[in-house]
Amino acid sequence: MSPELVVVERAAFASSAARRLMVEIRRVLASQERCSLALAGGSTPRPVYERLAAELPDRDLWSRIDVFFGDERCVPADDPASNYRMAKEALLDRVPVEASQVHRMEGELSDRDIAARAYEAILPGRLDLLVLGLGDDGHTASLFPGAVALAETRRRVVAVRAPKPPLDRLTITPPVILDAGLALVLVAGADKAAALARVFDGTYDPNRTPGQLARAGVWIADRAAAARLGARR
Repeated sequence: MSPELVVVERAAFASSAARRLMVEIRRVLASQERCSLALAGGSTPRPVYERLAAELPDRDLWSRIDVFFGDERCVPADDPASNYRMAKEALLDRVPVEASQVHRMEGELSDRDIAARAYEAILPGRLDLLVLGLGDDGHTASLFPGAVALAETRRRVVAVRAPKPPLDRLTITPPVILDAGLALVLVAGADKAAALARVFDGTYDPNRTPGQLARAGVWIADRAAAARLGARR
């Protein structure tokens, strides 16, 4: 699949991203009974999730969506740093989705490897839609530059150490990103401009810029994040 880059004004970022996510959910459900949707954490997706909740209250649609996560900080589910908590507050508590359809990573378990293997066991063989972000260092999910997990080819979820707090995390691995039906990557802010330029204009090297693993997906960026792109701008 060829990459698609959509650059929007900052004021339109949340609505544009939410609208595209709605389109993709409907596209998947038009051809199959259920849609597996993996959510990203961090600050960038929050307004997108809030807008999605406001614009997609369809109970019949949500009854056919299974929700997963691309990564999680190893904190309790109600911790302010929890990706699950953010998604719950911004989206899941606002839409008619049953608790049984939401599959969170149990980051609070003391044995991180057991937690990773447990999530690996319930993760679909292929995610239909995978929402990701991009860090200012080029990371995506909790796959940071130079991480050992970037060389993983067999395990689909692993425990990792991040270079910034919270240090302990669980994350999907490159095969999950590469096998996803569609990766939708959300990028906002001037601090992401250098990383986004490396994703599209740099030599393909996911060890340096892990976000390149999703380069073939759909990227929605605001103008500040796209400011250093070449002819694509």
